[in-house]
Amino acid sequence: MARPADLAGRTVAIPETRELDVFARMLEERGAVPMRCPLVAIHDAPDPTPVEGWLRRFNDGGCDDLILLTGEGLRRLAGFARRAGSEPAFVARLGAVRKIARGPKPVRALRELGLGVDLPASAPTTRGVIATLSPLTLAGRRVGVQLYPDHSHEELLGFLAGAGASADPVTPYVYASASEDARVVDLIESLAAGAVDIIAFTSTPQVRRLIEIAEAKGLAAKLRQGLATTRVAAVGPVVAAELERFGARVAIAPTERFFMKPLINAMIDAAGG
Repeated sequence: MARPADLAGRTVAIPETRELDVFARMLEERGAVPMRCPLVAIHDAPDPTPVEGWLRRFNDGGCDDLILLTGEGLRRLAGFARRAGSEPAFVARLGAVRKIARGPKPVRALRELGLGVDLPASAPTTRGVIATLSPLTLAGRRVGVQLYPDHSHEELLGFLAGAGASADPVTPYVYASASEDARVVDLIESLAAGAVDIIAFTSTPQVRRLIEIAEAKGLAAKLRQGLATTRVAAVGPVVAAELERFGARVAIAPTERFFMKPLINAMIDAAGG
């Protein structure tokens, strides 16, 4: 049975990169017209040495627990292991340690390897991870921590140190600009011209990249104008906070389960209101 076109005719700008096609298809199924503007690309860490060293320690039994903050991070680690010829050992060791996942994306990445999560975070945020781990005894435990770039992880690492755990962090990927500046400028102009009904952000790097280009091109005021006259959607509270720091008002956001489907459902609710 075809789904109702709840977003019929609405233009939705999507700065998503990793799951751009998935997000666009989900919107099209609801009648929306996606405006694709991928702002952020992802690459393996340019210096493989620290990642390869972390993998050797992990495969040799150097961790009791592993905190997975992103699905992309686990996939990148598996890729490094594959190229080093150690993926079977990596997957076997993954199966042996206690795995803590920040949200649904790392859970999905684990399933791709035939594994499940041991401790899903109570909320898909760093504080959700901390809240999940707080009642547990961590003193003396060796905790691998898969980090992501362009973010301070002092809160999580400080919590682990305070709990008596020994943290072994690894950052297996970096962000790089995917869109040329001209394409980002076009998006800003479209927002300011009222050509976009909704802009849907799914990560903080997307927000930072948009602001960075706007400021570099002298278009910060025009971007603020465009965001003020466009319904701004954020996948969750962390992304919303980044937008609000720039002065944007987030009109659409899920109240729980912060990923794409709830975000689209929130758009549909807003469109009907």
